[in-house]
Amino acid sequence: MKRPSGKLLILLLVAIIGAGVWYMTKKRPLGVEIARVEENIAVRVFGLGTVEARILSKIGFKVSNSIVELNADEGQGVRKGEVLARLDSSEQQARLAIARAGVAQAQAALISAGAALKKARSLFATKKRANRRKQTLFRKKTVSTEVAENAQLDADTAKAEVDIAQSNLVAAKAALVTKKAQLKLEKVSLDQYVLRAPFDAVVSRRHLELGTVAKAGEPLFTLVDPKTVWVLAHVSENRAGLIRLGQKAKIRLRSRPHNLYEGEVSRVDIESDRVTEERQVYLSCPGDCLQRFHLGEQAEVYITTAVLKEALFVPENAVDSFDERKMKGVVWSVEEGRLKRRNVIFGHRTLDARLSIASGLPDGAKVLVRLPKLLKEGRSATVRNPD
Repeated sequence: MKRPSGKLLILLLVAIIGAGVWYMTKKRPLGVEIARVEENIAVRVFGLGTVEARILSKIGFKVSNSIVELNADEGQGVRKGEVLARLDSSEQQARLAIARAGVAQAQAALISAGAALKKARSLFATKKRANRRKQTLFRKKTVSTEVAENAQLDADTAKAEVDIAQSNLVAAKAALVTKKAQLKLEKVSLDQYVLRAPFDAVVSRRHLELGTVAKAGEPLFTLVDPKTVWVLAHVSENRAGLIRLGQKAKIRLRSRPHNLYEGEVSRVDIESDRVTEERQVYLSCPGDCLQRFHLGEQAEVYITTAVLKEALFVPENAVDSFDERKMKGVVWSVEEGRLKRRNVIFGHRTLDARLSIASGLPDGAKVLVRLPKLLKEGRSATVRNPD
């Protein structure tokens, strides 16, 4: 009996290998891993931001002059009304002294005008009585017409003097009011040479030093209200749709990377950034989170936008044709032991790149969490991680 030739053995070996490959790639059930329903999953969005302050004021003098006193420095806490700095006010103090002297003169003039009015009234009363007697005597033909006319003229003149004295008194009162107003103005102007803290604050920056000529309106200090310090986070628009006031958040500061602080959403800006397509979200951080704050420090925030009582998640890398804007894509499923492609709609997206399936799966379908090689619709599959 002849032995098979070498060529025939090679052909037979190739046929066996081909049959094995065909079976392994076409007929052998493909082992797959499927997603399981998960419970109480927190959905969070990530934002990168900085430490900022809602109330931040740059304060300075309303007038110009050299700085002669500085009482605050960076990092120092100040109380409302506390004197922070003073300017050279010698010229203004001289103006104030002149204004005080003007008030004294106006008061003296008022006293003089009052005395002159009393004198005029007394003289008028005397002339009036004398005129009355002369007119009585004239009617009795005891005095001449000239004497009666002179008596009437004296009475009329005395009455005019009273009117003039009354006008002088009114003018003196008005002058005193003007001088007092001028004095008040000079006092206010002098007070502008003193810079006081407008609220309880922390000095974040001192812009000028002692002896410098400060210009009117030029910032001397930057003050921060420590009660209004918060974290400004920038969140991508495609993740910010579910952010609401009062939602809880986790905050990590760059200077304290091992600490994760509890925070809360305090404000969401209505207007988004048109260039970066990000929404600005402000978060408060009570406790010791921002007690030792540094404005501009980088921070990471994780905002909890929802907690899913029950959801089916699939990794993004297990989704074909994923449309991030419309939140839809194609997943592979096992249905009645066969592989199937399904178009589904996703609900939420987690920070670890997983998507919750909202709709599109028939009952009994199992979604693949990994996409092995040799996937083909209709091929039989076995589940490696059954429930």
